[in-house]
Amino acid sequence: MINTEIVRAKIELLSTKPGVYLMKNSEGTIIYVGKAKSLVKRVKQYFTRPQEGKVLRMVREIADFDTIETTSEKEALLLEINLIRQHYPKFNILLKDGKSYPFIALKRKDDPYLKIAYKDNDKNFKYFGPYPSSKAVYSTIDLLNKLYPLRKCRTLKKEPCMYYHLGQCLAPCIHKISKEEYEPLINEITSFLNGDNSRIKASTEAKMKEASENLEFEKALEYKNIIDGINEINKKQAIMMEDKTDRDVIATSTRDNYMSICIVTYRHGVLLGKDLHVVEAFDEQNEQLEDLIFQYYSTHHVPKEVIVPTEELASDLSYLLDAKVISPSRGKKKDMLLIALENAKKGLDEHFLTARLEDDNLALLEELGSLLHIKTPLRIELFDNSHIQGAYAVGAMVVFINGEKAPGEYRKYNIKESDGKDDLKSMEEVLTRRYTRLIVENRPLPDLVIVDGGQNQMNVALEVMDNLGLSIPIAGLYKNDKHQTNGLMYNEEMYPLDHKSKLFLMLVRMQDEVHRFAITTHRNKRSKGLTNSFLDDIKGLGKKRLEVLLKTYPTLDDLKKVSIEELQTIVPLNIAQEIKNKVEKM
Repeated sequence: MINTEIVRAKIELLSTKPGVYLMKNSEGTIIYVGKAKSLVKRVKQYFTRPQEGKVLRMVREIADFDTIETTSEKEALLLEINLIRQHYPKFNILLKDGKSYPFIALKRKDDPYLKIAYKDNDKNFKYFGPYPSSKAVYSTIDLLNKLYPLRKCRTLKKEPCMYYHLGQCLAPCIHKISKEEYEPLINEITSFLNGDNSRIKASTEAKMKEASENLEFEKALEYKNIIDGINEINKKQAIMMEDKTDRDVIATSTRDNYMSICIVTYRHGVLLGKDLHVVEAFDEQNEQLEDLIFQYYSTHHVPKEVIVPTEELASDLSYLLDAKVISPSRGKKKDMLLIALENAKKGLDEHFLTARLEDDNLALLEELGSLLHIKTPLRIELFDNSHIQGAYAVGAMVVFINGEKAPGEYRKYNIKESDGKDDLKSMEEVLTRRYTRLIVENRPLPDLVIVDGGQNQMNVALEVMDNLGLSIPIAGLYKNDKHQTNGLMYNEEMYPLDHKSKLFLMLVRMQDEVHRFAITTHRNKRSKGLTNSFLDDIKGLGKKRLEVLLKTYPTLDDLKKVSIEELQTIVPLNIAQEIKNKVEKM
């Protein structure tokens, strides 16, 4: 409910300067953050103009607001994005992370090596790309590593690895490699990645011919595979646009209070793909579009050129982005814009056709709050545990804010005090550690905690909250006789849900996410525990053999059960015996 006197008094004090405004509800919670070229004009509109839809819902909740003046609109936009990511206001829209295209990174100094990177901001590396897919990058790096004997290991060991014996590494681990030795390799790799591989192709063809004439057919086949790889890269480079410019083409389409934004990405003239986002229209369309584009570029590389649909948008973004922003009226670039527009329209059609779950997240959370008779749970924390026979036990917590995943808030817990086989003790430990920390750090508490495992897990959670003097609502997801999620438990009441309802599907989506995160955390710990505890120091057990071994026998129990004869199908007898000896001592 609007506190009319406070709001009216604050409006009278607003300046014409740019800045950020923070709308708050009666509890003092920030429900919306916006930016303005003129604070007084922008904020006043909410209370003097007739509103509808989502904006009307927000205005009805405003009880107070604050403002922060800035020196420029660009500064206001940066501050707005930072505040949104800090507070997750329920009426703000955050774009989901889109595609990231990989680069090939070449270390500049200290025994250079090649790697895949998804950002190009480390000055210690020289970057090439980005490329259309990780698969293309892996195949290119694999080819370059065969052609040029650069360092392969990230951490240098005390003895040469198999790449040295294959002639694919100069072995900086055992002797110093001079800058003069590296320089021709670096120059050739740079030329190769810039599109000039004619010399290395001719050299490899000569080696293939020589090997064939000497009846060394296996070696000749290896050279042929290298040539095929070069030809494949050349084929992909041939589809580049002539100017080889880095550019994004942005188009938008609207329908029934929804807006789609399509960003088509070209790098070095190569069409890499597109990012498509569909959001609920909120406030003035041009301002929202401008905000969302700037938000996108706060986490993505800004290309040399950005093509947008209108002159007005081009003018505004030219000031905000470090790029050439244009709105073409004809020619090839106009055709590119029309293609992006078709994709934006198609994305909007698909959105309505599939009725995506994120459409009505706030409505679904309000429904959940009404069902459990609690305030709308805008922040939900879910917990799960994972272990194998008590080994490598972990706890996992995921967070959903406004119905969306918030991966930056996820937390992993190594189970310390309890026996990993005791799920209830593990849950008690994790919950105690989590909420003790929030209390000590005076951080906001969730609106709802959901545990996976039924009434027993809920009882443990309630006991933890009671011991800590907290009154956070605790719910559990219960299963039917077929071990399928059936509904919610809360305050000893069962709430069965229609399996086709959007609320049920949203809860299952949350449940799947915490389970996925727990399993991934467990696997990572298990893999690290196995390799670091005894497998890393076994001579002759290289990286590839280790990968096959762990894929075949992923747990400690598996390794305990396997016979030496079976292990010999993967590793030599002496290594198999050493593995078994170490396993039996654990």
